[in-house]
Amino acid sequence: MASTSETGHAKNVANFDTLISAITGFGTTYNPSRAALKLPALQALSTTAKASLANINTLSPSYTNAVAARKVAFDPLAKLITKVSNAIKATDTSTQTDDTVMTVIRKLQGRRATTLSAEDSKNKENNQISVSQMSFDSKVENLDKLIKLLASIPLYAPNETELKVATLITLLADLKAKNTAVLTALTPLNNARISRNDLLYKSNTGLVDIALDVKTYLKSLYGVSSPQYKLVSKLGFRLS
Repeated sequence: MASTSETGHAKNVANFDTLISAITGFGTTYNPSRAALKLPALQALSTTAKASLANINTLSPSYTNAVAARKVAFDPLAKLITKVSNAIKATDTSTQTDDTVMTVIRKLQGRRATTLSAEDSKNKENNQISVSQMSFDSKVENLDKLIKLLASIPLYAPNETELKVATLITLLADLKAKNTAVLTALTPLNNARISRNDLLYKSNTGLVDIALDVKTYLKSLYGVSSPQYKLVSKLGFRLS
């Protein structure tokens, strides 16, 4: 149900409450044999579904804020890595050392070390393999590799504070913390979304299927042309 927007979830629940309101107005004539379609069960499902949506609304800001903070922290990294690249090229290090450093830097920048051959470019499987390694986890991992590599090169001793190994180590710790904060906030949010999807969309027992079954029962009870059925017939319940 990942394609369903947050607005779509809320609309399903709101329409479910409208359905319950209509059923309540029908009085004792609404008397399905299936327990899940009885009014108390519908009311309980509505309460649980609304609590699930509220829980997601409570958890979302922490995740959104963590993502924003991570973006602010990571955005300057590309320019900084370019400066490191130029700094290492400006030293008397060997070509082999420069190439080793540049291999890691290319990963941080999301560039290939070599260009794909024409045959590889035609290969669908190869095209499906990501070469950018630009996920935040990869950035953290490759920055760690770069720092360890720079620390092992005596000739890498820039005067600029932002390029010094000690400064880069401090930066790495901050980026790790920012990335971890996002993952920490995402876990409960993902679990809440899974719970919400089960409540709303699980086959047979989810709110949407229950609502559709209620509408079918009302059609059977009152008839498709009845004012009772027409009252609820246009209420939409969507899986995605």
